[in-house]
Amino acid sequence: MKDVDDLSMFAPSGPPPIPEEFEKLRHMEAFSEAMFNRIVSIQEKEHAAWDETKTFAERVKDIPLHALIFSNPDRDPTEFATTIAPFYPLRGEMQQIAHCAKQVANNPTVCELHAGNGFVGSLLAQEGVNVIGARDPAAKPNQIENFYDAEQYTMKDQAVDAIDFEFDVAFSAWMPGDQNLTPAILKHKPKLIIFIHTDHTDEKSELPQTGTPEAFIDLPENYALIAGWSITRPKDCLHEVWEELTPSIEEIRHVKIYADTPYQDIDLGEGLEPAEPYDWEKELDMVLTGLSAKEHLRSQGFPV
Repeated sequence: MKDVDDLSMFAPSGPPPIPEEFEKLRHMEAFSEAMFNRIVSIQEKEHAAWDETKTFAERVKDIPLHALIFSNPDRDPTEFATTIAPFYPLRGEMQQIAHCAKQVANNPTVCELHAGNGFVGSLLAQEGVNVIGARDPAAKPNQIENFYDAEQYTMKDQAVDAIDFEFDVAFSAWMPGDQNLTPAILKHKPKLIIFIHTDHTDEKSELPQTGTPEAFIDLPENYALIAGWSITRPKDCLHEVWEELTPSIEEIRHVKIYADTPYQDIDLGEGLEPAEPYDWEKELDMVLTGLSAKEHLRSQGFPV
């Protein structure tokens, strides 16, 4: 005998047709198996990311999204910063930032402030700009201490207030929490300032995760905000699709580009031809598709 709910004229009679944008989910089983293998490879330190003798291209290949949301389980947070990086960069962002940087000088120099292991700055260098990383000797090292492209990226062990070289573009990604290094950065009179941050506050320490609320707020009048965007990492994005993976908080990170007066009308690259996305972006696409599919089914009355 049918369940009473099945006899209701309002009850769904069966799964709705799969919208075209969800077709890729038919391959979820094979995709998931390969993804979990990549996660295990990172966690067991078998992945090339851990091998500094490999080229940057070899080390970056097949890094799972999970490794850019969570640090390795064996990381001691009292000793190390994040395993690889504090956020997952997107190729389109690096393209656009490099496009802007290339217009402020012939062969411009970008300074990656708070460089960490050089991972994010090296991705930017891959887009054809000269990047020098300033790594604070007093800061906690990343668990993978050096992750930069030695052919296109130069690392210098210098705190921001000790930088002794000239640069055209200040690349401030994830300013150390509860520090406002804006005055030290402005002393160098950068032509462009790229500021990547989050407004999230650590629940335990109640300190900002990046910088302070005052960072880059009261800039000299010759600077203006010329571009900006925000990237939202949905709450429990991996856990919602794969229940065995760890829940995570929602995180919104902001990217802001400030320019000195002569450079405020540069082309912002909104019509750039998209380049091949990073490997972790392919996983991100599947995550977002999975989340959208669950919302679609819920809207049709199916409990998922």
